[in-house]
Amino acid sequence: MSFNLANKSSEQRNIEEAEKARLFELWQQNLHRTKVEAARLVGEKSKRKGKWDEWLRAQLAQMTPPEYASMVQREVRRLLAAR
Repeated sequence: MSFNLANKSSEQRNIEEAEKARLFELWQQNLHRTKVEAARLVGEKSKRKGKWDEWLRAQLAQMTPPEYASMVQREVRRLLAAR
């Protein structure tokens, strides 16, 4: 498997570039919302105590699209590491 776009067909390059553009747009549009949502989830940690991990997984599983859920999950990890 080659990651060099020069080794791929024009059609495949266009597909990959379109996907990168889509993900970048999703990131731009949801960055603020992601930070707010992650802060809310982390804020629940002390209230939910031992059940927080399970609750967090359920919350993330309900989020769509999956790329957004991944953004929130990464931000939750970042916030927890900063504590």
